Amino acid sequence: MNFFSRLQGIFFNPQPTFRDLSEKPVWVDALIVLLVVLVAFSYLVGPYAQKEGLQVMKNNVKLQERMGKERFDQMIDRMEHPTKASVIVRTFIMSPITFVIGFLFSSLVILVLGRLSSTEGNFRQVFSALLHANFIDKILGNAVRLALVLTRKSVMQTTTSLAIFFPKLEVTSPAFIVLSQVDLFQLWLFGVLAYGLSAIFKTELKKALFISYGFWVLKSLLYIVFGLYTARFIS
Repeated sequence: MNFFSRLQGIFFNPQPTFRDLSEKPVWVDALIVLLVVLVAFSYLVGPYAQKEGLQVMKNNVKLQERMGKERFDQMIDRMEHPTKASVIVRTFIMSPITFVIGFLFSSLVILVLGRLSSTEGNFRQVFSALLHANFIDKILGNAVRLALVLTRKSVMQTTTSLAIFFPKLEVTSPAFIVLSQVDLFQLWLFGVLAYGLSAIFKTELKKALFISYGFWVLKSLLYIVFGLYTARFIS
């Protein structure tokens, strides 16, 4: 099955697509496409994220008191006038490396969860399935998010989660941080991934759904804890 057949299959016919992937777990082309999409997305939304991040830091009186005015001003100046080299390294080197590490670690955790109920499957199969399932979130989901960012001129106020129904919530509020984890494209991703895990671990779909969404819950809890800590730091 070629790349475009797999791309179409993930959205419109996932079960046989993942069954084929479990038998022949290709991943190189999928990883390359995802990295290109993620780098392009980061590059396009970068100016908006930088502007909002800078404003948040300027308003952080407590941080200024801890750092001292001179060091704080130097940090703000670096944020306002980043070098071309730092932008290139952050966007085209650090971001892809971070994404790859995230995919690898996520695949390992999912494999461990699968091992609790099955002795079938291997890391390469899970890695391939996870990458292909991410077409939903990283390609379609980011396309929607990019359109929203360009329309609203804001990254912080842009979401495809339940938080979109509560526009008055502050992005640093606990409610927003929790609701932001219930993302439409993430829920779709992990629902579809269950087809792949069912084929890989040779288990029924219900158990595969439990594994897939179990990982989503663990990931969401980690992001919530990190988000709450970050919000406390910048508030």
